Amino acid sequence: MPPAVEARGLTKRYGDFVAVDGIDLRVEAGECFGLLGPNGAGKTTTMRMLACLAPRDAGDLRVLGIDPDERPRELKRMLGVVAQETTLDLELTVRENLLVYARYFDIPRSEARARADELLALMALGDRAGDPVDRLSGGMRRRLQVARALINRPRLVLLDEPTTGLDPQARHAVWERLRLLRRGGATLALTTHYMDEAAQLCDRLVIMDHGRVVREGRPADLVAREVGREVLELRLAPADVPALLRHVDGRARGHEVDGDLLLLFTDDAEGLHAAARAAGVPMRLQAARAAGLEDVFLRLTGRSLRD
Repeated sequence: MPPAVEARGLTKRYGDFVAVDGIDLRVEAGECFGLLGPNGAGKTTTMRMLACLAPRDAGDLRVLGIDPDERPRELKRMLGVVAQETTLDLELTVRENLLVYARYFDIPRSEARARADELLALMALGDRAGDPVDRLSGGMRRRLQVARALINRPRLVLLDEPTTGLDPQARHAVWERLRLLRRGGATLALTTHYMDEAAQLCDRLVIMDHGRVVREGRPADLVAREVGREVLELRLAPADVPALLRHVDGRARGHEVDGDLLLLFTDDAEGLHAAARAAGVPMRLQAARAAGLEDVFLRLTGRSLRD
């Protein structure tokens, strides 16, 4: 089966600023694919190029076999797009938002009503169909945006930060609906700042930084490859870090220093802790925990804040 998205050397510039710098992407049909990265990494710009909302400046791009810059109208009819910002009409009812959107795709009225009812049931909004959107919670509005993006039965759904600003209960409700879409055979591509969201939903992902892809793979494979199974967190004086690292040389998969916190990546936290204690350096055990995608993300993109 041909890929849903294939990009080679994809580039986007805004004046002298290179937002996306020659990246390669491949999203397989039927998978959930994630784009991760700090603010300004190029995730949203990439999604905008996939969604026919921003022309590329260089490279080759095919979405569902179509060049978005050459045949955007045809491609848009096959896409569902959930933007970061809320684009619902707050004065219309929940159902009316779907029915109005269905007109853009020339869906017959009776068919649009049937699809709207089906999607509202899927998103657990059936009992709110007649309510104005301005009465909905943030989580309900987000689920409604997903429902609206599905009214044309798209072959590819693009979701830009689908759960930003939602409380944990609302986030999990959106996750469950996205899992239902996946089980139904939908292809999803999403951006997110939530590492647990990426680990829960994505079959594969890329981590972007400064417009480039720095890593690609399955979430569990990235964790195993980049940091190992466990993280040992130790508190000690920064001046003592070199001596301790010399003593545990070869036992750790890598390390990071954040002030007086030393993070050691390993497949054996207990054994590494014993070796660290033998160094005779004053220190305190902060934590010994399972490694996760957030450790990979921070190791690859750094811990400094981004605007």
